Amino acid sequence: MSITDPIADAITKIRNAYRAQHKTVQINHSKISEAIVKILAEENYINSYELVERDADKKIYRKKIFINLRYTNSGEPVLRGIERISKPGLRVYVNSNNIPSVYNNTGCAILTTNKGVMVDRDARKNCVGGEYVCKVW
Repeated sequence: MSITDPIADAITKIRNAYRAQHKTVQINHSKISEAIVKILAEENYINSYELVERDADKKIYRKKIFINLRYTNSGEPVLRGIERISKPGLRVYVNSNNIPSVYNNTGCAILTTNKGVMVDRDARKNCVGGEYVCKVW
């Protein structure tokens, strides 16, 4: 089965894993998914991630990303929510002056720019706009 929107698939798997209180989750690899997971790790929404190459012996036929999810000491998820904004049917682009803040800057917006995938703070600092991929809080 082919996936029409790999970014939405990855975001949904992460969101559902947090809701089900899982410790780890695996998502299919793509360059944009890897960049989003890297940002989630830098922003301390996840503990760590690992890229796993294909391995027929372990029955891994596609490149995967294994993510260790992060919880507080009381067992609450650190990542409260993650939402896809720009979709294949309706792309959302923002310029550097109109980059939205997520929950009064307690969350972050992830953008794809011509300088790479970055959070809203970095995009404002570099004065670049781009596609508003998702928001995390």
